[in-house]
Amino acid sequence: MSESNTVVAVSGLRKEFVVYKKTGRLKREKTVVAAVDGVDLRIERGEMLGYIGPNGAGKSTTLKMLTGILTPSAGEVRVCGLEPVPRRIALTRRIGVVFGQRSVLWWDLPLRESFDLLRHVFRVPADEHAARLRRCREMLDLDEFADTPVRQLSLGQRMRGELTAALLHGPEILFLDEPTIGLDVVSKQAVRSFLAETARRGDTTIVLTTHDLADIERLCKRLVVIDHGHVVHDGTLDALHHRYGSRRQVVVDLEDPWSGDLDLGGAVGEIDGEDPRRVTFSLTNGASTAGELVARLATTVGLRDVSIVEPDIEDVIARLYATAR
Repeated sequence: MSESNTVVAVSGLRKEFVVYKKTGRLKREKTVVAAVDGVDLRIERGEMLGYIGPNGAGKSTTLKMLTGILTPSAGEVRVCGLEPVPRRIALTRRIGVVFGQRSVLWWDLPLRESFDLLRHVFRVPADEHAARLRRCREMLDLDEFADTPVRQLSLGQRMRGELTAALLHGPEILFLDEPTIGLDVVSKQAVRSFLAETARRGDTTIVLTTHDLADIERLCKRLVVIDHGHVVHDGTLDALHHRYGSRRQVVVDLEDPWSGDLDLGGAVGEIDGEDPRRVTFSLTNGASTAGELVARLATTVGLRDVSIVEPDIEDVIARLYATAR
């Protein structure tokens, strides 16, 4: 990728905090803790990046440095070609931010009036503002509560309003910190569909941090995992599954109880403890496909039913964290 396509360029990023621990009745010990420790990261224009990790891993701290809220202790940071802290005002006009429970909307004003005020704050031409608002209204179903004061909105309604507010000035990159936390199923689906469509358009880079791994599976092609301030994985979900031994499973229900060898060379089977006619085969990475396994079984045993179980990302992430420690 060329430099002109690089929206975020981070090298050796580090953020230290001073923590005081009580060591006696009147004494405290000062400890320096690195919340982010040597992160290197490049994000290209139009990417949708999942940035995840356990609590305290450094996710939110990284986002706060990328948006100019926190000053790095060391390292180099460029977002949209700007150094975030000294160029914070200029950067604000080129990024959008949604930070969990923190609101940029005016609490006592109707949602519609908040949007209008933001147009003046960011000095957005009226026609551009109207076009972006129209798209958000249609995709996020804003009209039914656009005249409701923000304080009276449900969490799901307010999050849809926050996403709209973050995009009305046409940012080059959108930072999202836990955008679906606490949302009901309907609101989650609305937010995910909207973000997927925004990513497909390709004109807004999206960085998403979340504990909801379903968001990552459905939205992000690239996944960066951080743990104890260090990047421990940067790549696709498929690469993550492959690296940490994730397996697709093929569950077969047979006409008769299984009596043969459970090691089929590309898959290893396990007989159900309650039903000897049900066998679960775990596929070895790269050795066999589900189709090949089913075709092989069909020529040797009587099949009643077959189902394929995709690997659970939560399990593979847990194994990654355990390995990183």
